[in-house]
Amino acid sequence: MKRLSQLLLLCSLSAVCLAQQPFWLGADISGTTALEAKGTQLRNAKGEPRENTALMRELGLNAVRLRVWVNPAEHGNFCNKADVVRMARRAKDWGMAVMVDFHYSDYWADPAKQNIPAEWKTLDYEAMKKALADHTRDVLEAIRQAGVEVRWVQVGNETTHGFLWPVGRAEQNMRQYAGLTDAGYQAVKAVYPQAEVIVHLDGGCDPKRYDFIFDGLQRYKARFDMIGVSIYPYWDMKARLTRSWQETVERATANINRLWTKYRKPLMVVETGVEAKKPEEGKQIMAAIIDASKHKTNGHCEGVFYWAPELEGHYPLGAFNGGRPTAIMEAFTEAAR
Repeated sequence: MKRLSQLLLLCSLSAVCLAQQPFWLGADISGTTALEAKGTQLRNAKGEPRENTALMRELGLNAVRLRVWVNPAEHGNFCNKADVVRMARRAKDWGMAVMVDFHYSDYWADPAKQNIPAEWKTLDYEAMKKALADHTRDVLEAIRQAGVEVRWVQVGNETTHGFLWPVGRAEQNMRQYAGLTDAGYQAVKAVYPQAEVIVHLDGGCDPKRYDFIFDGLQRYKARFDMIGVSIYPYWDMKARLTRSWQETVERATANINRLWTKYRKPLMVVETGVEAKKPEEGKQIMAAIIDASKHKTNGHCEGVFYWAPELEGHYPLGAFNGGRPTAIMEAFTEAAR
């Protein structure tokens, strides 16, 4: 009887904690300072000038995601340590939670490319683990010294095939990918013990890629706290993974629930986006993604982050037109009410 009472108390406490935790509505706004350097002025729907972090808060978002490149000197030094600290301070000023996304590259890292930073190219596996850990600690220490709490840290960006190729390419060197991931985990916890460490893959509708990576990480005892997923109906249909946005949302939601059952780790949609030129349809899709993530995963999916909503031009999946948010962002504003 005593044991049953203890279990009931634990369940009650868990339910209270789940109810108290906000559902995170965020955006990756890492390109903000680069836009500012070009003289781009963002505005709200009324046409009033806004800094991007403030605008996201005005739209109802409560979190931001900020990427880190190792040494982007050839690319204007945006997304380096100083730039990330600057943006993290802005997020704190607006009362927004912060996610830091380590790319472990000097520039873009994604499933098609995971280039070793120039300064690390001659390192062997053991030395690369140390370099990765040192870089992770260095950046996070700078953010901490600026007085900013970090709630989540991604150890790698869309590491569907591992990172730091070929040293950490998962298909050939799963053990080393796992070791590098765990080195990042330990570095995060040394600075922010309470931060949740995320491993992030693309193609949230495809269970096979998630089983491959997370089975491998578990096999070699790499630690992580949360699974990050990307949900992009546009790219899924281009890759012929799905035939409609509805199928992407349905399959991604099913995969999130399956991943929770298999790995017992909370999840987050750390990237999503829809076609900027179809704002009304985009709002419908985003509303469906947010609703499914919030209400159809039994609380195991803790939030949704839009990738670069302010980005216009060559990238098709932003959520702005003429420097102002389109109807797409209304899905977040309405979800925040």
